[in-house]
Amino acid sequence: MPGGRERVRAKVPATSANLGPGFDALGIALSLYAWIEMAPADETSIALLGNGTEGLPSDKSNLLYGIAQRVFDEAGVRVPELEIAFAGDIPLARGLGSSAAAIVGALGAANALIGEPLPRDELFRIATEIEGHPDNVGPAIYGGIVTAIWDGERASHIRLDVPAGLATLVAIPTYELLTSKARAALPETYSRADAVFNLSRAALLTAAFATGKLDVVRHAMQDRLHQPYRAPLVPGLSRVLSEASARGALGAALSGAGPTAIAFVDEASANGRKSELETFLREAMSVSGDGRDVELRWLAPSAEGLVVEAASDRLQDALSEGGLAR
Repeated sequence: MPGGRERVRAKVPATSANLGPGFDALGIALSLYAWIEMAPADETSIALLGNGTEGLPSDKSNLLYGIAQRVFDEAGVRVPELEIAFAGDIPLARGLGSSAAAIVGALGAANALIGEPLPRDELFRIATEIEGHPDNVGPAIYGGIVTAIWDGERASHIRLDVPAGLATLVAIPTYELLTSKARAALPETYSRADAVFNLSRAALLTAAFATGKLDVVRHAMQDRLHQPYRAPLVPGLSRVLSEASARGALGAALSGAGPTAIAFVDEASANGRKSELETFLREAMSVSGDGRDVELRWLAPSAEGLVVEAASDRLQDALSEGGLAR
C-alpha cells in the first residue's frame, strides 16, 4: 500500500485502571497482551481467535472494522475492504482493559497500514473519545503508569515510569462483570468530604509513583467514589481492600470496573510473603469456597504500550507456531 504496509500487527498490553482513588484518571499497563492484525483485502473478513470472542460479529459491524474506517476517514484515505484478525490473552469483562486494548490496537494497526499519518497523541484522543475516559487507553498506548484527563474534546496525559521493584498480583474471578453494570451502581452525586478524600489520595498516589516512595502507597489507595458502591457486585472485595496490606501487599484495588482485584507489592520488602498474599486473595475472592473459580497471575508492569510492526505471516499461523512475543 503506498506510504504504508501490506500487513501490520499491533500488540497492546492489558491495563488496570483507577488504582483505587484515581477514578477515570489513573492506569497502569500490565504484561498481558492482545494482538490485532490488518491487511487490505478484496473482501472483508474478520477472524476472532481469542477466548470469549464467541458471538461477536465477524462482518463490517465489528468494532475493529469501524475503528479502522474512522482512522482512514480522518486521514482522507479509502481502504474499504480489510482482512482483520484478533487474538488476546486479556480476559474479557474482567476489568483488565480488554476493550481499551481492542480500540487502541485497531487504531494503531489502521494508522500503520496507511503510513502513520496520525500522531500517537491523536490516536489517544480518538481512543479516549470512543472509550469515554482515558484511564485504560492511556497506558495501553504509552505503557507505564499514566495519569490523564478528558474534557470531552481534548485528552491530556503524563506518563510515569513504573518504580523499580513494583510488582502486581491480580485475582481474576471466573465470572464477568460488565462495565455498564458496574457504572450503574455508582451514585449521581457525592459529598464534598468524599471528593476531597479522593482528590488528596489520588494526588498522593501519583506522587508516590513518580518519586518511587512506595511506603506511602498503602495510605494512598483508599477510595470513596466507586469501590464502596461496587463491592456488593464483587464477593470478597471489601475484605481484600481492608486486609491486603496486612498480608504482604502495599495496597489493593478493584481493577477497573472489576471483578478482578489487583494488589501491589514492593519486591524489596515482600519478605517472602507472596504465598501468603496468594492464599489470601484466592480465599477472599472465591465464590465457590474452594478457590478454583479464581485465577491468580503475577503480572509485571509493562513499560511498553502500543507496538505496531509489519507482519510477514498471518496471526493465526503465528499463534499455532508460538511465534508471538509476550
